[in-house]
Amino acid sequence: MDRFFRISERGSSLGTEVLGGVVTFATMAYILVVNPSILGSLPDSGGTTLDHGQLVTVTALVAGVMTIAMGLFANVPMALAAGLGVNAFVAFTLVAGRGLTWPEAMGVIVIEGIVMLVLVLVGLREAIMNAIPDGLKRAIAGGIGLFIALIGLVEGGVVVHPEDNSTVLRLSPEFGDWNTVVFVVALVIIAVLMARGVPGALLIGIVAATVVGFIVNAVRTGTPVPGAELHGSVAAAPDFGLVGNFSFNVFDVVGFGAALALIVTVLMANFFDAMGTALAIGREANLTDAQGQLPQMRRVLIVESAGAIAGGAASASSNTIFVESTAGAAQGARTGFANVVTGLLFLLAMFFAPLAGVIPAAATGPALVVVGALMISQVAGIDWTDMGIAVPAFLTIVLMPFTYSIANGVGAGMVLYVLIALGRGQWRRIHPLMAIVAAVFVWYFVRGPI
Repeated sequence: MDRFFRISERGSSLGTEVLGGVVTFATMAYILVVNPSILGSLPDSGGTTLDHGQLVTVTALVAGVMTIAMGLFANVPMALAAGLGVNAFVAFTLVAGRGLTWPEAMGVIVIEGIVMLVLVLVGLREAIMNAIPDGLKRAIAGGIGLFIALIGLVEGGVVVHPEDNSTVLRLSPEFGDWNTVVFVVALVIIAVLMARGVPGALLIGIVAATVVGFIVNAVRTGTPVPGAELHGSVAAAPDFGLVGNFSFNVFDVVGFGAALALIVTVLMANFFDAMGTALAIGREANLTDAQGQLPQMRRVLIVESAGAIAGGAASASSNTIFVESTAGAAQGARTGFANVVTGLLFLLAMFFAPLAGVIPAAATGPALVVVGALMISQVAGIDWTDMGIAVPAFLTIVLMPFTYSIANGVGAGMVLYVLIALGRGQWRRIHPLMAIVAAVFVWYFVRGPI
């Protein structure tokens, strides 16, 4: 096992990999609650609403299988699950907006995944990643760090998105409630333990906050710590009724041109979200080479593309690399064995669906904030004296958390980098693939308002 996963070679240990895999699962477990709630929130044009129990099953099934596949094939600690942006696109644009049935909407995801897989196999996707300047790659990692830190702060109830639009973000008016108290205590525990170099600091903080959540629920009425509660029986048999429930009728329903636009839109978001996330996790796990490249990138992207196909085929929506995997990498995970642990926990979760929400956001949020602090260190390697890279890098960093989209940050940074280089007469610095991708991103950004 050590030779297969190269555990010792990468300076890790079996115990560290197990710990990293458990931490990654703990920070991702919310998807077993959130994905079914999004995909099961409304009926399609035929009046069909996806069953919640079946959605939990397929969400856990695809996440478990694809996460293990990533560990075995690419040997990296990068877990996969249903992507939140894409599942919302499926539910509210394809089904509610375009009038597709659930099988037709999932067919769009399967097609998109097939196209991505072809792009990987011909080498285009990896070539584009290699064409991005090192400064922008570091900015992607730093931006993702801010992004997941913001997610952690929102989940922990520290900041909110005001409905009155007074500010973009502000401190929660309920900052003193139990949810936030648990968040702050967990954050302090994790930060102190990591500062002291205690092994398992992230997992200790998550477990401590979860236990406090149970205690709080036991002495108070309501749900002061969302998610730290059980509903109904603990175990239930998985229902695989949604597996294989997809079709390719989208071209007949909305027309070829509209169908193509929908497929390309999903493709763009998945294409760069996964690449940016993989690179950020690779840097956190010290898997990148001297040029800042991830040697396993091709294998990583093959599995990630297959995750989109599998997610659509099982009605779980496109599965992609989860940025929360950086929590496992920060805990010390360096190999695919951590993925095997995470994947097995997802498969086990199929039989314990009522336990899916037992880990509260107030417990995992602090871990994401601390990981964000670790990832932001990547920006130190950016040449901030060169405005040709500094401004695009800064835009990349800030747009990810501000727009809740990794793809938006990557795209804006690439477009601005190309424009500045052209404006300075340094067109030779622009890799041809960068120019092509920047042009596609212009279409991507403009198409929304149009």
